[in-house]
Amino acid sequence: MDQCFPKRVGAVHAVSESHNPSQPAGKKPRQGGRGKRPHSTPEQRARHARSVARRRAMQALYSWQMTAAEPKDILAEFRDDEEHAKADAEYFREILIGVTRNREALDARMEPYLGRPLDQLDPVERALLWLGQWELAERIDVPYRVVINEAVDLAKRFGAEQSHRYINGVLDRLSADLRGPERSVQR
Repeated sequence: MDQCFPKRVGAVHAVSESHNPSQPAGKKPRQGGRGKRPHSTPEQRARHARSVARRRAMQALYSWQMTAAEPKDILAEFRDDEEHAKADAEYFREILIGVTRNREALDARMEPYLGRPLDQLDPVERALLWLGQWELAERIDVPYRVVINEAVDLAKRFGAEQSHRYINGVLDRLSADLRGPERSVQR
């Protein structure tokens, strides 16, 4: 009878360890749960918040293209969203305002690298190219490889089947012009 019930002292640990077949014997269960990293640093949390801000900025730029709404209205709409707390709100705002104010210059700069007319770009591709190009030009504190990788990851998640390759190629060529010295040092 005693074998069926754990001892009173340390009973919680005895039950949790013995009832988790995937947990190696003698190893404490990982804390944190729900996908959160137990020991994330402030720097890691800031990077994640920027990634969320980029995703939301891409969605906001897509919305801006489809609705022609004022950027301030799109900002307000996204600010009211429950996911806003996970994003770097200031970075999101900088991207949206920076791109919408400079759209024509961004389009003119990227057009030679597109390999097709600007009006044939998918709205998701266009939003990602604006986002990536804006970061390459305006946020030199963000390494060019991070800018490209983040845009490619978003293209894989939200774009057409092969758009991630297209985004990678265009942003890589743009980064050669916008971040030439950085690229030559890192290669």
